[in-house]
Amino acid sequence: MRLFASLFLCIGLAGTATAQCAGQDLRQTLTDAERAEVDAVVSATPYPVGNRWRAERGGQVIDLIGTVHLDDPRLDGPAARIEPLIGDAALVLLEMSAADQAEMTAALTARPDMLLLTDTTLPELMDEAAWQTLADAASARGVPAFMAAKFQPWYLSMLLSLPPCATATLQTAQGLDGRIMDMARAADVPMTSLEAYDTVFQLFKAAPLEEQIAMMEAALVAPDTSEDLFSTLLAGYFDEALTESWEVSRLLSRRLSPLDPAESDAMFAQLQADLLVKRNVDWMPVILDAAQAGRVVVAVGAAHLQGEAGLLNLLKSEGFDLTRQEF
Repeated sequence: MRLFASLFLCIGLAGTATAQCAGQDLRQTLTDAERAEVDAVVSATPYPVGNRWRAERGGQVIDLIGTVHLDDPRLDGPAARIEPLIGDAALVLLEMSAADQAEMTAALTARPDMLLLTDTTLPELMDEAAWQTLADAASARGVPAFMAAKFQPWYLSMLLSLPPCATATLQTAQGLDGRIMDMARAADVPMTSLEAYDTVFQLFKAAPLEEQIAMMEAALVAPDTSEDLFSTLLAGYFDEALTESWEVSRLLSRRLSPLDPAESDAMFAQLQADLLVKRNVDWMPVILDAAQAGRVVVAVGAAHLQGEAGLLNLLKSEGFDLTRQEF
């Protein structure tokens, strides 16, 4: 869960953080067999690379931007190249618009059960040694143990997916998504969400509590390893190596998880089906409807672009011509 959460933080789902870590790019540690496995998948995957694309059909134009929900100075160049697109757009589609972010914040205040355990606490559900390990990891990230004890396991896994070096500016940093929202506001371009603000909450909460705890305990890694995972994902993003990044994460989960490789791959495939494929399919009617009214910018986590059920291939199946653009 921790490795998967790191992946989604970097290329598609969770909140913003700052990329001020100095971990190792673990792609360089792959064995020859692992590299061959990754390369084989990449070569067989539709649209495996590229963070920025244009889809055209007749007079309809959709600009797609694969975002990262993490702040990094390497985003300055891409942001400058993207800004003219935002100013000329009729609509910007995001995973969660600024208005829905505000609605989510209000909902979290009114419904603490969205993130918190209401009838128990984690120390009551875990053995003492496992809880203490978890509490220490939370404390290293600025989350006191008494607060961590009340979080739902899936949410605590998301928080702990960030290494300590990346949590200092968790509330203030913004990724490419945030920059795009600022551009749209400055240009007075309307924004809307591709899905309800609580979609991802519901997907994560659907896992049984016992399963969430087991995954959280099993996947807790040392801070140095956490930094390495974090840096690996960011390096893959800035290389625009979308499918490679996804597959490397799958192989690293095999390496770091106590599950056997088949179980680890099955868990990864389930997360891909729930958090990427299903959402991509659900987003397509929203995107196609918006494209009828004018040029649209779609800014979503980069992992959503690649693959058989990626947005690019789904648009191709609808008759759009795809052209990769400079990121």
